[in-house]
Amino acid sequence: MDKEKEVSSEVTTNKVKTYGKTVLTLENCLLPKERILSSPSQVDGLDHETETDLRILGCELIQTAGILLKLPQVAMATGQIMFQRFFYSKSFVRHSMEITAMGCMYLASKIEESPRRLRDVINVFHHIKEVKAQKIIQAIILDQSYLSLKSQVIKAERQVLKELGFCVHVKHPHKIIVMYLQVLGLLNHQTLMQNAWNYMNDSLRTDVFVRYHPETIACACIYLTSRNLSICLPKKPAWYTIFGASEDELKDICCRIQGLYVRAKPDQEQLARQVELLRRRYDELRLKALNSSAKARSAPEPDKGSGGSEKSRPRKRSESPRHRDRSRYHKRARSDRRRRASKKSGHNARDSPRRTISLKRR
Repeated sequence: MDKEKEVSSEVTTNKVKTYGKTVLTLENCLLPKERILSSPSQVDGLDHETETDLRILGCELIQTAGILLKLPQVAMATGQIMFQRFFYSKSFVRHSMEITAMGCMYLASKIEESPRRLRDVINVFHHIKEVKAQKIIQAIILDQSYLSLKSQVIKAERQVLKELGFCVHVKHPHKIIVMYLQVLGLLNHQTLMQNAWNYMNDSLRTDVFVRYHPETIACACIYLTSRNLSICLPKKPAWYTIFGASEDELKDICCRIQGLYVRAKPDQEQLARQVELLRRRYDELRLKALNSSAKARSAPEPDKGSGGSEKSRPRKRSESPRHRDRSRYHKRARSDRRRRASKKSGHNARDSPRRTISLKRR
């Protein structure tokens, strides 16, 4: 019993487990403002407006593909939220928007227990692309390019899981809207509920789900709908304070949702050209960096006179201990031979008579 109590206490105290740099909790879905303002795409040279257009376009693709695949709205919402979260960790310049949207759609269908075949997902995205380009719709040929695209989508799905730390749980505000309207006594107001749901679905194209909690977003959708329909809600005290929201947060969310209706529709071809230019520039800079590092490795190391250390210089042959011992041995052998030769020559000189040579003057 004591062991069971110790195990239960350890489980309760260690609820949060860290795997690498990722904290697996249900509260880590919100991002800090510093990370939102300086996203990886902006670091790679993409401006804020272009990045926003790419986010809107990717979420629209997921929503349209989900409708054609007859997925529930919960699956489409999950795919769009994962798409938004992923591109606050990775850049649009280095990762394809369309392939990542396919991966998020394919992953969301499995998370929400409405799986679809990967072939169907690719066919639907191809159909949407052909319709937008006003081309004759043709079926995808099952050739090598199709197999390559299929492997890229699977790779994108794995990258999304890795970057999100396998924490793919999404708390959707749709049920929260129903509960809040029931508390306010407006559950039978079908127009209010439907419009609030519409605003909720439109907010998926913005970044409010990485800024605010789902409860606050649900309050903002009810707040915006009630103002449009001129429905009075309790003010003293304010009804949204009961649910933990503030008026500034509600106004910020409403402004972001209404900004979608004023914003011009993004051009997919123009956005693709801008991203391609930045991608080429990034590849060139990366190639230059690799070449410079390769040259630095192949360059000769500086000698002692130029400031290099003795340990970093390659040792000469004469400095090796083995060669040093050999040279000492040869020197000793030469000196011994000379000594013996000098002794022998001295003995012969004493035994033989001296010879004198006279030089005659001319």
